[in-house]
Amino acid sequence: MNDDLTRAVATRLFDAIESGDQHAVETMWAPDVAVWHTGDQEDSDRERALKVIGWFIRTTTTRHYEILDRQFFEGGFVQQHVLRADGVNGAATALRVCIVVKVDATGAIVRIDEYFDPADLAPLLS
Repeated sequence: MNDDLTRAVATRLFDAIESGDQHAVETMWAPDVAVWHTGDQEDSDRERALKVIGWFIRTTTTRHYEILDRQFFEGGFVQQHVLRADGVNGAATALRVCIVVKVDATGAIVRIDEYFDPADLAPLLS
């Protein structure tokens, strides 16, 4: 796998979420992408995972990733970040996240495992 391709995928993914471009995220995901979040009993399929991304984008007015560390491995990357977001309800949140993303040889995202404290989303739910 081309390391430059994986680096570009990482940049494009988080730039798309920051700018609220759900379509860009969707085009980066393989048709059979599997997404797991802390607390999930099983992986989410593409449709369900895209609904979560859509909810997050609709529920927030601004999003910003403070990248603490990003390491690449053959076929993907792991990143630690703080995701800061302002909700449409006026609340703000900061989620400390560790995410593992696997990418195929074409640059499509095939798997995401995301670790964070779901309680940190509470300000966006009220």
